[in-house]
Amino acid sequence: MENAPWIALESLDTLWFQVAGTRCNLECAHCFISCSPHNDSYGFLSLDVVRERLNESIRWGVRDYYFTGGEPFLNRDMVPILELALQYGPATVLTNATVLKSDWVARLRRAEEATQYCLEFRVSIDGPSPETNDPVRGEGTFVRAMKGVELLVDHGFLPIITMTRVWEEENDQEVLGQFRDVLREHGYTRPRLKVLPRLKIGAESCRTEGYGQFERVTSELLDGFDTGQLVCSHSRVITDRGVAVCPILLDEPSAIMGDSLDDANRAFPLAHGACYTCYQYGAICTNPSSKPVEA
Repeated sequence: MENAPWIALESLDTLWFQVAGTRCNLECAHCFISCSPHNDSYGFLSLDVVRERLNESIRWGVRDYYFTGGEPFLNRDMVPILELALQYGPATVLTNATVLKSDWVARLRRAEEATQYCLEFRVSIDGPSPETNDPVRGEGTFVRAMKGVELLVDHGFLPIITMTRVWEEENDQEVLGQFRDVLREHGYTRPRLKVLPRLKIGAESCRTEGYGQFERVTSELLDGFDTGQLVCSHSRVITDRGVAVCPILLDEPSAIMGDSLDDANRAFPLAHGACYTCYQYGAICTNPSSKPVEA
């Protein structure tokens, strides 16, 4: 920690909401904060709390808003929360799509059409088949998630399908090609795909391995590096415990920076293994281009 380089909050472009805490209907073997039906380490955010933080964000010039968990749609206020957020700026919700309901999606479609801002869905599916996905995310989750994708597409959304690389990196193009074919069979003709690296913390550190001694960011590595690629340089996270530095390090006590955005307006040390992954791959938490292109 003492020798780690520190990164300042250069601008607060993106505000995250840990809207479902660590509660999820699934218990994925690679979840970096070990979300599950039984994990209440972080709690839900209410509509009133989200409204308060959205109002607080205005003077910071926040450009877009992200909603995550856990599974956001376990929060009974999730649809009203997204309707409210769309009055402030573009919104993205990260979901496994297995609990979506038609009336929720229809309502959110109407909300998006009524504003100048877009609503993005990022759907987590870790492979183009049950054989690839279900060992990581649970039996039957591939079929359920694909039904959620179909529901979103039927209502005019173009969800970003995010998959953690649970295969070898040299197989990326083969897996992506298979995924495009499967998605087209389900009516998603121009799929948007995003491959995510493994974060070797939480449940993933038990499934495979944790970070090694030398998987750390050093001052030498940052020489000439664009620190704007690091999520901590332009984002903060609202949780029921306070404001956190990023959506990845929630299990680290030092990640909670205070009760307000003012408290969180300070530098943070890149002292964790997950910081090294962010250094390698850039701001993996945020969206690719909003234009519907193939990976």
